[in-house]
Amino acid sequence: QVTLVESGGGLVQAGASLRLSCAASERTFSTYAMSWFRQAPGKEREFVAAVSWSGGHTDYADSVKGRFTISRDNDKNMLYLQMNSLKPEDTAVYYCAADGSTWFGGREIAAYDYWGQGTQVTVSS
Repeated sequence: QVTLVESGGGLVQAGASLRLSCAASERTFSTYAMSWFRQAPGKEREFVAAVSWSGGHTDYADSVKGRFTISRDNDKNMLYLQMNSLKPEDTAVYYCAADGSTWFGGREIAAYDYWGQGTQVTVSS
């Protein structure tokens, strides 16, 4: 059982930066593929970024590529999402997710076993 707790969300203006964090309870955190998803009001949850066990492989949605960076610190059981050049369309609840069945998770929501409670990011224009 993995407990995930996100933090770092907030209200910012367009063009600003935020760094989201996700703290994991599991000592074997390094064996979980990790990802970030987001859900905007009235929309379905969507993939944002994924990182492999070691952090050496990453994947990004086209909408955030070049602006967001996913990373992890396995010694601290932490996952991060650095978000730069934020846009109003980035406004959403952001969730971290863990997949214990593979070294590098995909973009499908159903593949993930554990989810955090989410952190709100609001970008004003």
